[in-house]
Amino acid sequence: MPRYNVTKRRGKAKIKIEEKRAAAMRKIIDSYSEEFDVKMAMIHELIPLGLGAVAEELQGEVKSLAGEKHSRDGNLNRWGSQNGSVYLRDQKFPIKVPRVRDAAANREVPLMTYRRLQQPFADDGNTLRKLLHGLSTHKYWESSGLAAEAFGISASNLSKRFKRSSAEHLKELQTRRLSGYDFPVIFIDGKRYAQDGLLVALGVTAEGKKVVLGVEQIHNENTGAVEQWFERLLTRGLKFENGVLFVIDGSKGIRKAIDRKFAPYALIQRCRWHKRENVTAYLDEPQQELCRRRMQEAYAKTTYKEAKAGLEKIHQELLRINESAANSLLEGMEETLTLHHLGLAPELEKSLSTTNCIESVMSQLGQYTDKVDRWQNSSQILRWSAAGLLDIEPRLNRIQGAKYLPVLKYKLKEMVSQRLVKEAREKNNAMTEDHGSSPPAIVELR
Repeated sequence: MPRYNVTKRRGKAKIKIEEKRAAAMRKIIDSYSEEFDVKMAMIHELIPLGLGAVAEELQGEVKSLAGEKHSRDGNLNRWGSQNGSVYLRDQKFPIKVPRVRDAAANREVPLMTYRRLQQPFADDGNTLRKLLHGLSTHKYWESSGLAAEAFGISASNLSKRFKRSSAEHLKELQTRRLSGYDFPVIFIDGKRYAQDGLLVALGVTAEGKKVVLGVEQIHNENTGAVEQWFERLLTRGLKFENGVLFVIDGSKGIRKAIDRKFAPYALIQRCRWHKRENVTAYLDEPQQELCRRRMQEAYAKTTYKEAKAGLEKIHQELLRINESAANSLLEGMEETLTLHHLGLAPELEKSLSTTNCIESVMSQLGQYTDKVDRWQNSSQILRWSAAGLLDIEPRLNRIQGAKYLPVLKYKLKEMVSQRLVKEAREKNNAMTEDHGSSPPAIVELR
């Protein structure tokens, strides 16, 4: 029976690992002449060797400032060392920091390498993502400790870093410019946090890309508060002159604010799903199923005339069963048929007939925010929501039927042009009645 020398094989493996470590250290040392960011990235990738490399880097800077030891050249002198700390990735490590002093000016000379290493790697991005995705601050040490020497990972320190990073995300979301985008469609929806509420606007570009426009904490969806929010979006460069289709759930406050800020450039598509559920809420269970099916069949009609006729027939039937349900169907019915007026392709109509696009975003946001047991203040709600929305945004798929969005843009522009011409005519007619003079010629908008 053959005999295998297991010990010898393990020994070779150990030699290979030692050789790799030595090669990695040589690579770090050889990289000192390269750009600082390149060296730091390499140090962060090699945590076990990172502290030694940091010490070498600090001594290299001291040498460049004060020269060789005992050289006595110039005014800059070595001045011992002091206790300090540096970040490797998102963890803090103690280290001895050499000091340099300007004898002539009688002041300490700061080391730029040390100053830059006192900031967490990737600007706290890793910490924010870990906490945002559900890692408790009290369990962070057990989950992410890379070395026993690490410190500064207490719950309070992590909380401060998360607050700082999430506040930066909130500022980015509330201030980033919108003038570089063209949004033919904007979805608006709300989310409740205990006794308070949050409004989110989701824009769809002409290419079908979804972009979070903004977030606003509003106790209830009253017109005045929503108007102020719209004004801030306009200040950031939101374009609307070629027409915008707003898809909303039927809130009267949002509806009125859109009219005040964007008329005559705004068209409103009311969510058909919300309308259907509002109507069926007045009926008993057997009638609910029948009403849902009948309304779905009416909305599935190709033309506006057919769809409206189907809904009016349901209205007449509901009058005999439940007048409240009939009145609910009639309220805002025209706004549920806006897409029929525009005559869009079925694929795009399916995406824009309900608020499903933004409700999907809200559902994903809930995966972050629903883990919070108790909200401390308004700032916490906004910071968590902004951080979650910006984390979700890059993963959002293009809207279904995006290739038909140029057709929607053309029809929006055409409808806005017709409205402006109509307004001009009405204004001219009013002037004629007031002054008894002939109106000026109306220029058709093209």
